[in-house]
Amino acid sequence: MSEVLLSESDGVLQISINRAEQRNAVNGAVSRGIAEALDLLDATSHLRVGVLHGIGSTFCAGMDLKAFAAGEQVRDDVRGFAGLVEKPPAKPLIAAVEGWALGGGFEIALSCDLVTAGTGAKFGLPEVKRGLAARGGGVFRLPRRLPHMLAMELILTGAALTAEKAAQFGLVNRLVEDGQALDAAMELAREIAANAPMSVRASKRVAIESADWPIAEGFVRQRQHLEAVFGSEDAAEGVAAFRERRDPVWQDR
Repeated sequence: MSEVLLSESDGVLQISINRAEQRNAVNGAVSRGIAEALDLLDATSHLRVGVLHGIGSTFCAGMDLKAFAAGEQVRDDVRGFAGLVEKPPAKPLIAAVEGWALGGGFEIALSCDLVTAGTGAKFGLPEVKRGLAARGGGVFRLPRRLPHMLAMELILTGAALTAEKAAQFGLVNRLVEDGQALDAAMELAREIAANAPMSVRASKRVAIESADWPIAEGFVRQRQHLEAVFGSEDAAEGVAAFRERRDPVWQDR
């Protein structure tokens, strides 16, 4: 049975980590499978958004320590751990979290653009408790998402953060009843997929890359990404559809 399962509907690619008995811990097969799924997402025009979740009661327990101890390569050569953290897709990716998102599992969620979570979900970076460190982006992404002191407490103590508190600090977009995170993520994904794909990709790129831009250079730097959007066929179609009071038909060009 494949370690990563794929399905698609309404322009959304659903990516499922399929290791429920191992709490969806990431081994080499999971990293390769997710990397291949994200390559497919970026390369396929009718796929607009990805949704990533774990089958069963746990989103992801992080790195498979048994595989790591056995010397297995648990990261993808290009996209990094979980086939994601070092090179997220150009298109939006949503994490649907149920249960624990621990260590690398939390880093997977931090690598996504949006997060939905069941009320019982918990997030944590417990690597310091095991003589390791959160090298999948957690130690530098988390302080950018949470107040500095709270992020440092989580990183240095290895303590867990509840989904409710994560939502209060904006780390979760949709907090729903347990078992509903995937449905909420799919609903959010379909809402995004209904928009002009070129506009969505360009907007995501500017939002991500501008984090370290000097404010004075923002308008100049965004031009190289956004000018093509305004000159596109989809821009004309969007205006025409608005005037004609109909749904636009996007061509991604």
